[in-house]
Amino acid sequence: MPRSRKRGRRAAAPQASSPREPRRASAEAASPGDPPQAADRRRTRERGGLTRSERRDAEARAHLEPLAPGERPGTVTVAAIAAAILGVLNVILYLAGVRVRHTTFAGTVGVGALLLLAAYGMWRARYWAVLGFEVLLAITCIVAALSLLVASNIAGAVRAVVVMGASGTLFWKLIRAMARIQMPRRGPS
Repeated sequence: MPRSRKRGRRAAAPQASSPREPRRASAEAASPGDPPQAADRRRTRERGGLTRSERRDAEARAHLEPLAPGERPGTVTVAAIAAAILGVLNVILYLAGVRVRHTTFAGTVGVGALLLLAAYGMWRARYWAVLGFEVLLAITCIVAALSLLVASNIAGAVRAVVVMGASGTLFWKLIRAMARIQMPRRGPS
């Protein structure tokens, strides 16, 4: 019982003689419940400056070049071809009799159609398609990591690592391409 009282007293009110009191007071005055870092960011913005992360973001954006009309980043082209191959291969393997437990023809065709739609959108350098394919890559990477936990033989473990490596690498490379696709297009000068 004495222990709970001790905790209650500590949380009740900060001591006035604490060396951190001025910082807490300014943070609480700014917005109750904000961490001290938020108050620091707010003060930096009020002075007209940028925080470190905002400066890094601005530098990264300055180095990006918008896509020219009809241009498609190489990584997006690779992803579009991979999505098209996987979409067609998914349906062909199902029709050939290769089955995964608890799959239906409708589900297989649905996944194949989704991959083909993503491939079409990425071929046309559409942001929504790249973002959707990134979601599929993230799900694939997570499932491969979870399957690595339950792999019962070396071949299964190697397969999971290869899938994680391929999907993770493509995911990472598509992030920069998404930034370029999202940038406003340059008009005639």
